[in-house]
Amino acid sequence: MRAIIQRVKRAKVTVDSVISGEIGKGLMVLLGITHGDTLEQVEWIAHKIANLRIFSDNEGKMNLSIKDIGGEVLVVSNFTLYGDAKKGFRPSYIDAARPEIAEPLYNAVCEELRSKHAITVSTGVFGAMMDVELVNDGPVTISIEK
Repeated sequence: MRAIIQRVKRAKVTVDSVISGEIGKGLMVLLGITHGDTLEQVEWIAHKIANLRIFSDNEGKMNLSIKDIGGEVLVVSNFTLYGDAKKGFRPSYIDAARPEIAEPLYNAVCEELRSKHAITVSTGVFGAMMDVELVNDGPVTISIEK
């Protein structure tokens, strides 16, 4: 499981001109699922997202988590995180899990953030063509993988 996490001032996802998810200050998470991912990876990545200290404290140090600031998280499924462009110019997505495997795990990450970590979570639409807009704060972008 792979996530690109961006600290944002605001972010939203639109599908067919309809907003499917929108947040204020918080984290924009692009989430990719690969073969062999299980609930172990779901729990680990949700815990990491919830506790990653990338927000500034009163002294300007990145010392606070999304939970500490009461922020929100927007999670967008993104199979292209497992694109491999080592050979040629057209990436291979063979390492991305099939939708029937990836979608339940994507939903489980969102639910884990909501239920176990008490974070407000918005989402894109799994498998849809989405327009993603965000105002990056910093910019601060972190990549994590389990």
